[in-house]
Amino acid sequence: MTQVASIQMASGPNVNANLLEAERMIEEAAKQGAELVVLPENFAIMGVHETDKVEQREAPGEGPIQEFLFRQARRHKLWLVGGTIPLEASVPDRIRAACLLINPEGEQVARYDKMHLFDVEVVGSGEKYTESETIEPGNDITVVDTPFGRLGLSVCYDLRFPELYRVMLDRGVEILAVPSAFTALTGKAHWDVLVRTRAIENLCYVIASAQGGYHLNGRETWGDSMIVDPWGTVLKRLPRGPGVIMAKLDRGYLESTRRLFPSIEHRRIKCSEV
Repeated sequence: MTQVASIQMASGPNVNANLLEAERMIEEAAKQGAELVVLPENFAIMGVHETDKVEQREAPGEGPIQEFLFRQARRHKLWLVGGTIPLEASVPDRIRAACLLINPEGEQVARYDKMHLFDVEVVGSGEKYTESETIEPGNDITVVDTPFGRLGLSVCYDLRFPELYRVMLDRGVEILAVPSAFTALTGKAHWDVLVRTRAIENLCYVIASAQGGYHLNGRETWGDSMIVDPWGTVLKRLPRGPGVIMAKLDRGYLESTRRLFPSIEHRRIKCSEV
């Protein structure tokens, strides 16, 4: 059994304040025995303007946000999925929305750059988002070995693209980490069904950590962070507001579910890798 934690936040434009809040909740999770902790998308900054995160970008391997992640993982002797942080892109006016995996020694062992960018107008709300104006998309799929199983990293809008997770499945994924910041409207309509579907169709655990609440930029995020088992059962969820949820991952249960309900083996069509 592995104790894991999903952290929910309502981040604002002040990086230091967000890091203090994240630190408090990581410590809370550690005290409850968490071995793996997942932070939400944009945990370190939800700016008033979309360009605010570009001003906070860091070079890979250095900078206060990355140092924070390294220090927290090392201090609490746990694995930490660092939501997303703004790292330098190939052009100065954009960033990579990077999801880092840190080991208990405080070392980065994997990085995933958000691949699918949220360039949409939300039906019925007038809300419009164009992440491509400030974010450069990644191209690489990330699935890595951990003491708890094969862990795949993805971010928010990625949830709507099942082919990404099928490629991860071909790479042996057993646990999905999904840091997110769903809008209130899209979250209400689709969040629960998307998170649970990714767990059910891939017979894997999903740790979905979300932004949840009102932000100083006027945006409202849905929240409802959850931990879901391979049968699609929600083990724990937090509907609203900042907080920590905990659950145990049972690798033996995952293996028996895949053995007794072998839908993965029954596939007739496989996705080509991006």
